[in-house]
Amino acid sequence: MNSPVADKRTQARELAMQALCQLDVQGRDVLPWLGGFFREQTDDSAAIELAERWTSGAWEHIEDCDKHIGQAATKWSLSRMSQVDRCILRLAVYQLKYCCDIPGKVVINEAIELAKKYSTEQSSRFVNGVLDAVMKQVKSQTEDVEPKDLCEG
Repeated sequence: MNSPVADKRTQARELAMQALCQLDVQGRDVLPWLGGFFREQTDDSAAIELAERWTSGAWEHIEDCDKHIGQAATKWSLSRMSQVDRCILRLAVYQLKYCCDIPGKVVINEAIELAKKYSTEQSSRFVNGVLDAVMKQVKSQTEDVEPKDLCEG
């Protein structure tokens, strides 16, 4: 049985991924409306708060996230990826790099579950491979950096 905290985080990840898809299509103009979208999906204030934080963080760091994805997915350009896979990866890369309170293995496992639920049959393996490579990149780049200097929450 899942814990209530895990369920809130899983729900928040789903909402954040969906919001990133909306931003991917409609651009920044949709940002003011995302709070309403989240409230339509759930009345859980903790899940909404996490979804808002993760969505805005991933969107704010989208260029950095895309750079890591591009380096890790050597045979795939971002434009060739499905929108859902791209948004799952952006959220997960943001969490790997900037959310030091979430273990990397949890980020990757949750991203794989999102891919299984929302994308194609092959997507979970693709997401796993890309995120494994990104996690190695992030670890090698942050070996001499204090974790508190990277953390956003």
